[in-house]
Amino acid sequence: MRHEAARDRTRTRVPRRGLVERKLRLGSGLLIAAYVVLHLANHALGLISIEAMERAREWMQAVWGTPVMLFLLYGSLVVHFGLALSVLYRRSTLRMPAWEAAQIVLGLLVVPLIAGHATGTRGSRELLGIDVDYPLVLGAIWTDDFHLARQTVLLLVVWLHVVVGLHFWLRLRSWYARALPYLYAAALLLPVLSLLGFAESGLEIRRLILEEGAAETIFAEVKAVDPAARELVASLDARIVLFFFLALGTTLIARWRRLRSQARGRRYRLHHANGRALEVPVGCSILEAVRRAGIPHASICGGRGRCTTCRVRIGRGLEALPEPSVLEGQALARIGADPSVRLACQTRPVGDLSVSPLIPAKASPAVVHQPGGVSGREQEVVVMFIDLRDSTRFGEGRLPYDVVFILNQFFSEMWAALEATGGHYAQFSGDGLMALYGLESGVTAGSRQALRGAAEMARRLSNLNARLEGELAQPLRVGIGIHCGDAIVGTMGPPNSPNLSAVGDNVNVAARLESESKSLGCSLVVSTALAGSAGVDFSAHPLHEAELRGRGESVPVYAIDDPHELPEIDVFK
Repeated sequence: MRHEAARDRTRTRVPRRGLVERKLRLGSGLLIAAYVVLHLANHALGLISIEAMERAREWMQAVWGTPVMLFLLYGSLVVHFGLALSVLYRRSTLRMPAWEAAQIVLGLLVVPLIAGHATGTRGSRELLGIDVDYPLVLGAIWTDDFHLARQTVLLLVVWLHVVVGLHFWLRLRSWYARALPYLYAAALLLPVLSLLGFAESGLEIRRLILEEGAAETIFAEVKAVDPAARELVASLDARIVLFFFLALGTTLIARWRRLRSQARGRRYRLHHANGRALEVPVGCSILEAVRRAGIPHASICGGRGRCTTCRVRIGRGLEALPEPSVLEGQALARIGADPSVRLACQTRPVGDLSVSPLIPAKASPAVVHQPGGVSGREQEVVVMFIDLRDSTRFGEGRLPYDVVFILNQFFSEMWAALEATGGHYAQFSGDGLMALYGLESGVTAGSRQALRGAAEMARRLSNLNARLEGELAQPLRVGIGIHCGDAIVGTMGPPNSPNLSAVGDNVNVAARLESESKSLGCSLVVSTALAGSAGVDFSAHPLHEAELRGRGESVPVYAIDDPHELPEIDVFK
C-alpha cells in the first residue's frame, strides 16, 4: 500500500517552477555562450588587422544588432543574473563543491565587470547615436590603464564562467568524454588567441594615436556629442554597479532573514544510513541537510535535478513526503526508479524520515550512463527455471560445433516459447535459463502465463526432437521449476551488458524446484503457492513435500510428468 500511494503521488502534476527555471537557465546560458564565442573569435582577428576585426564586427552587428536578437541577448543576461540571485536566496547552506562555488562567483562578477563595456558600446550607440567601431573601442580602452585591466579580467572571467557552465552541463552526455580532448584544446586556444588579437590590435591603436591627428579622427564623433549626454552615458556604469551590489546585498539579507525564520520554525529528523540523526528545518532539502552536516553526497549536476546521482532510498517517512515536482518526476522516470527512490536535491521533507544514498559520494560522471549494478524494487513475481537434462552426456562424442548448433536451436525454441506466452528472459546459465512472468500483468496472470509457457516449451521441444531425430541418440529432455513470491526485480549485471532480472529467496526456491524435478522423475515441478495463485486445480497430480537444500522447511509441490497434461482451459483463461 505504501508503494502504491507513493506511485500515485509520483504521477500527480505539481507546479513546474523547477522545470521552467532549468529551461530558462539553460536557454539563456547557451545564447550568451554563443555570443561570447563569436565575440572572442572576432577579437582573435586582431592578429591579422583591425580592418579584419571591423569587417567581422559588421557581420556580427547585422546578426546580433537586430531588435529581436538584442532583446534575446540582453534579456538572457537579465534572466541569468536573476536566476543566480534566486538560487542564492533559496540555498539553505553555502557548503557546495568548489566548481559550483566558482560558477556562482564568476557569474556574479560578470555584471560589475561588463557594466562599463556595455554602456560604452551599446549605450553610446543607442543614446548618443555613435557608430561604435573597433578603433574607437580599442582607443578608449588602451588609453586608460584601469579600463584595460578591467576588460582583460572581464574576458577571462566571462570565458571561465562559460567553460565551467558548459563543462558541467555536457559532462552528463555519453559522448562528452570522447570529445573532451578536442573541446579542452578549443577552450584553451580561443581565449589565448582572443587576448593576443586584443593585445596586437591595442598596440596598433596606440601607435596610431601617437601619430599627429589620428586621435582626433578616432574620437571625433564622440567629441561632437553634447558633453552632458556623454556624462549621462558615462554615469550608467556606476549606476549598474550600484544596482548590482544593492541586488546582491538585498538577496543575502533576505536569505539570512529566511534562514533565521526557518530555524525558529518546524524541524524534521533525518536518519542517515551512516547512523547519524540530523535535526533539519522544514524547507531544507535532503541534499542541503547532509551538506550542512558535512556528510559527503553525490551530486554531479550541482543539485539541479538533471543527473539523478543524488538519489536516495527512503525508508521510514515515505508516506509523508511532498509529491515529486514535474522536474523530479521526469528525472526519476528516466531511470525507472522505484517509488521509494527520491532525488535528494529536489525533496524537501516535512516530517521525520530515514534515507540511504544509492550512489557513492565520489561518483564520477560516468556513473550517470552506467545501467549496471543492482537497482531494483521489491515485487511479487513468477520465477521459472529451465534446464536441459544430461547435457554433459549429450556433448560426448560430438564436435563442439555440432553441440553449439543443437544448443542454439534449443535456446531459440525456449526463447520463442517465452515470447509467445509473455515471459521475460532473465538469465542464461550454460545449459539452462531463468525466466520471469508477471512483471507487468501481475502475479495471478503471470502464474497462468508461466504454466502456459511450460506447455508451450514442451510442445516446441517435441517439434525440435522430431526435426533432429537423425542427429540425436535420445530426445532432448528438460526439467522446469516454477514458483512465485516476493523478489527484488531490477537491472543487474556489468555496465556494458545489464539485464532485467531478479534476486531473493523465492528465486532460489524456483531454482531448487527445477533440480527437484530430477529426483521426482518428472518434467515440471510447481509449488502450491504458484498453483494457488494461478487458480488451477492440480489435484490429479501427486503432491510432494520437497526438502530443498539450504531451507529448514519443506516446500509442498506438484510433480507433473508432462506439461501437456496441464488443464488447458484453466491455464488459458
